[in-house]
Amino acid sequence: MSENGPVTRSAVRSQSSADPAAAPRSSGRARKGPRLDAICAEAVELARAAAVESAGEGQVGDHLEAVPEGDRLVTHLFECLMPGYRGWRWAVVVTRVPRSRRVTVCETALLPGPDALLSPSWVPWSERLEPGDLGVGDLLPTPPDDERLVPGYLQSDDPAVEETVWELGLGRVRVMSRVGRSECAQRWYEGPHGPQAPISRAAPPQARCGTCGFYLPLAGALRNLFGVCGNVYAPDDGQVVSADHGCGAHSEVLTDIASPVEELPTVYDDAEIEPVVIHPPEGSVTDSDSTEPYGHG
Repeated sequence: MSENGPVTRSAVRSQSSADPAAAPRSSGRARKGPRLDAICAEAVELARAAAVESAGEGQVGDHLEAVPEGDRLVTHLFECLMPGYRGWRWAVVVTRVPRSRRVTVCETALLPGPDALLSPSWVPWSERLEPGDLGVGDLLPTPPDDERLVPGYLQSDDPAVEETVWELGLGRVRVMSRVGRSECAQRWYEGPHGPQAPISRAAPPQARCGTCGFYLPLAGALRNLFGVCGNVYAPDDGQVVSADHGCGAHSEVLTDIASPVEELPTVYDDAEIEPVVIHPPEGSVTDSDSTEPYGHG
């Protein structure tokens, strides 16, 4: 028993419904999308007229579908018949005010469909750039977070670089990192101046750049594997080559030098000369004929 009277089942139910914590929880279902407005969906001819006004006669095809965009807001889609726009669709958005049956056009646009013919995705110029694209007068800014470079005040883990910097006080802002040197070495080694180049494979096995007198080794960590060719007659002159690269202009490649041919003076043998009698053709002038006046006197 309670001071206010007996507790009944109906009172318990009333108290439970009044308590928000005791109220049943929602089912958690997602809210449905906008409902298709019937009046706006029926305005197909109005939407077609707006599309024809924008595209011109003969450029608007069949009505494909009506898509609800919001309350009393519908987009009508029409097939695009313009050449070169396969799979594109004319989109016309229509709407109406509440409690009105008058439908008006909001906007018209040409949009790609699921199977539309589209141009390739745009790629930033920094990703499209290829070696050799930089021309005369072009500027190629290096991003501040380029992993190939590290700040100059950090140790470059290359003794030759550090020694040069401290002795000469160069103080460069940034120097190549270990990643940058590794990528550079890999690119050079697999490129046209590495051991697998056609000219290197065709050269004699002993004609390697590392043993050539015209080979100028690089400094630093790349010295053991790379150098610059200094042979003016070699195809790699002025280029960075690997030590196991090679060509036929090696300084120590020797061939048998043929003895020079002795050139003798020209000798004429009169005994071998055969006299030939020349008979002048009929009507020609001979030495015994008298001369004719030229008519100048």
